Formats: sequence, structure tokens, C-alpha cells
Amino acid sequence: MSQLPSFESVKSAQQQLRSHATRTPVLESQAMNKYLGRKVRFKAENAQIIGAFKFRGAYNAISRLSSQQLEAGVITYSSGNHGQAVAKAAALLGSNAVVVMPNNAPQIKLNGVKALGGKVVIYDPDTENREVVARNIDPDGIRTLIPPFNHPDVMAGQGTCALEILEDYPTTEQILVPCGGGGLLSGSILAANASNPDCQVFGIEPETADDALQSLNKGQIVTIDYPDTIADGVRTLALGELTFAIIKQGVAGILTVSEDSIHVALSTLVHHFKQWLEPSAVLGMAALLEGKVPAANETAIILSGGNADIETISDIMAQCPPLNIT
Repeated sequence: MSQLPSFESVKSAQQQLRSHATRTPVLESQAMNKYLGRKVRFKAENAQIIGAFKFRGAYNAISRLSSQQLEAGVITYSSGNHGQAVAKAAALLGSNAVVVMPNNAPQIKLNGVKALGGKVVIYDPDTENREVVARNIDPDGIRTLIPPFNHPDVMAGQGTCALEILEDYPTTEQILVPCGGGGLLSGSILAANASNPDCQVFGIEPETADDALQSLNKGQIVTIDYPDTIADGVRTLALGELTFAIIKQGVAGILTVSEDSIHVALSTLVHHFKQWLEPSAVLGMAALLEGKVPAANETAIILSGGNADIETISDIMAQCPPLNIT
């Protein structure tokens, strides 16, 4: 196992990202607070560069490569947001990227990788393993692999999102974090445990993609079949060794939510805040709506990204009217 990142790693990432990543806004609504029965702040990572928190980790990792490594280029695998982040960071740092993407990735994310200069290689997640595909593309390891979550610099970079929350709102009692491979969740745990040990960090995942919950319950990493969920950003099969090591020690709990709740949460937040969000971003809101989050006075939700196709959002909002929050 590679060396685990620490809170010092998160602080170092914050310096590395200064003037490169966006310090994203926090949304709050009196009407929303009244409806949810607590003060809830939404960290809008949909306003981050490339429209998702993934830029934080990708830039932190790639910016630490040597000039020779940057010249040789990078490679990754991603359903979309990490791929866009790697392509953007590589371009900013004078490098180039190859991104292995599933054939069911949202078109907006596929187009985004290409527009940012990344070379896309498509694979079938039902019959192929993305890590094997990436190795076959670059069998000699000429390119540096920047995995989407199981990498100390990626994890540290993602932790800067929660660090910003706690710097701006130090009395935050809970942070609700979407969980796929666990990069954002593990980084958030590092930031919270050091900045405010009383702040609990919960990971949220769809019921159909509950590998993190199963792993926590069994005390070892559990791998699941490719999950069927609208939340494409968390369709990972398993946590990484590094992310799980931190999650099992520091997470307050893993909460799962139904597909119906994800639809309601997305429709409601898009309508109420006039923000373009992707399904993975609203998992924390879905958990609140299901009543699964313990009582607290101040809760923060990380809205992880906003890269969703127009058709996806339109269909959800047409089929699932937003809650009446006034």
C-alpha cells in the first residue's frame, strides 16, 4: 500500500491549488433550512473548474510530476468528471492525457474530455475492466497513471473542499459527502478530523451501489457488479485500499439512498437554487429527505458536480416535480 495522505497533505494541496482551483460558493436558503429543520449549507462544486470537485485532486497530482513525466503524458480511467479534470490539468501544465471511458458515460462528459484535449478510449464495462484496458494501452508504463481516487495526491486535493467548508463555517457539525471510490470522502475525513474533530463526516451512496457500506460492515473491501444507478459519478465497483483505510477509521457512517429520493432531491435543488447539478451531487440531500441523517444544527452538503446532459435533467424534472419549498 502507498503511503496514506495526512491533514498536512491536504494543507499542502490547498497551497498547490491556490490561484488554480476555484474556491466555490456555499448556497443557503432560509426556506430550505425551515423545510429541513436545520441549517444546511450546500458547497457548490458544480461551479468548480470543469464543473466538478475532481479538478482539485487531478491538478494537485499532475502538478507534482516531473518535467519528464509531464512530457510523457498521463493516463486515467473515468466515467467522466475525473477524465475531464485530468485532461484540463494536463493541458494547463503542458502535458497531454489519455482517458479510458465506459460506453455508457454521459455524452456531456465524453464531449468535455475531448474538448479539453484528452484522447478518449471507449470500453464496455459489462465485459472489460477499465484498469486492464488502461494497462493495455500503455503496456510499458510510459505515461503516468492518475487514478480517479486511490492516489494520495488525488485524495489530498479532494480534501480541500471540506477544508474550505470548515474554514468558512467552523461550527459545522456534519458534512455529507457523495461516495463512489472514496476519494472525496477520505479527503473530507482528513480535513474534518484535524480542523474540527467534533464534525462528523458521512458518506452517501445509492442503494444499488452500496459497496462502501458493505465494506464498512465486513471490515474489508467488497467489490460489487457494475451498479445500476442514475448517479453515474458513483458507479464504482469498490473502494481503493488507500481510501478504505481512512474511511474505516474516520467515517461517522455510510448512508444509502433510493433512486426515487435521488430524483426528488435533484429536481428540488435544481428548481430551488437554479443550479445545474448531476445526480451524484444530490446524494446528501436525498439522505436528508429520507430522514437518515442524525439530528444536527449545522449540516454541510457537498454538491459534487454539475455535468449532466440536458435530457437527463429534463426527464427527471418532468417525471418528478420539485418539492414545494417556500
